[in-house]
Amino acid sequence: MEKQMSNRKVYSRRNFLISASRIAAIGFVAPVVASATAAAVAKSVRQSSEKQTEATAQEVMDALEDAYGSHPGQRKNHTKGVGALGTFVGNPKVKEISRSPLFSGEQFDVVARFSIAGGDPMVSDADKSPRGLALEFRLPDGSLHHMTMLSTPMFFAAVPQTFLDKFIALAIDPATGKPDMAKFKQFEASHPDNALQAQFLQENNPPPSYANCAYYSIHAFKFINDAGKTTIVKFRFVPQDGEKHLSNAQLSSMPPNFLEQALIERTRLSPINWDMIVTISEPGDPETNSTLLWSGKHRELNAGTLTLTSAMPSNLAGSYNINYDPLIMADGIAPTDDPVLLFRSPSYAISHTRRIRDL
Repeated sequence: MEKQMSNRKVYSRRNFLISASRIAAIGFVAPVVASATAAAVAKSVRQSSEKQTEATAQEVMDALEDAYGSHPGQRKNHTKGVGALGTFVGNPKVKEISRSPLFSGEQFDVVARFSIAGGDPMVSDADKSPRGLALEFRLPDGSLHHMTMLSTPMFFAAVPQTFLDKFIALAIDPATGKPDMAKFKQFEASHPDNALQAQFLQENNPPPSYANCAYYSIHAFKFINDAGKTTIVKFRFVPQDGEKHLSNAQLSSMPPNFLEQALIERTRLSPINWDMIVTISEPGDPETNSTLLWSGKHRELNAGTLTLTSAMPSNLAGSYNINYDPLIMADGIAPTDDPVLLFRSPSYAISHTRRIRDL
């Protein structure tokens, strides 16, 4: 009976999100995005900031479990994933803006994890949600550097309260076994910082392979050079295999678990490479709001090459036991004051603790 209820929740949630995204596509996202200017988002941020003490890491993890259920031994978010191993070689030219050893020109081992956003371990690989890439760089002195990225160039929450509110809105109603559509529509209408990512996901279908996806830092970071000068940057990893998207017809016909096998088979052919591209900020670029894009022309640097040579199921990968806290950073790179970036560390810690506790 418990298994049947669990399957019912997964099925109901998937149908709900599909319905919600279709409503957004035809009647909600477009008008909201048109009005979701920086001023509107800023107003939402100010209003949410007044309640920010309510958005604790504990509450966010509880809300994720209310929305997706508890899955012992698995991550609370980006639950479904696959591990990979490889290396990174940084470009020494980046030393002009960062003294990080990542850009020494040496080769470092990397433990990677690809994933699909959300806490549903049975989510379809064709789901119109962000893909994630988490990296752990292992430096020669034993120190670590983490990066956690998404396949969307923006996030859906400017402040932690939006993150919490979204998963509260997605909570399963015990009476129906599915979320309340009206509550989710209320969330969308009251949180314009969510609109840009929602529109991006509607306009850009998922990739046929993790190897055909670009991954974005989302947040801005501080790069610090030997002279102590700070440069604000964002970065992305661009696939040398090329970015590709499934057609609508392909989306409807793909098997539910194609991404893992596609990545494993691709690494058996040859190593997979991504170029790390660093974008240097210009005056006026938002530094602490990950829902807003930087517009206009920017200087960019090719900062290095990520190479993945093998992939394996999550339970066999070294990534399984890694808590990819994005605030674990090597010298020469530091966080900005982005409230969502700073909120990730305690959230990841609680998720990791619960996962290990439930094993």
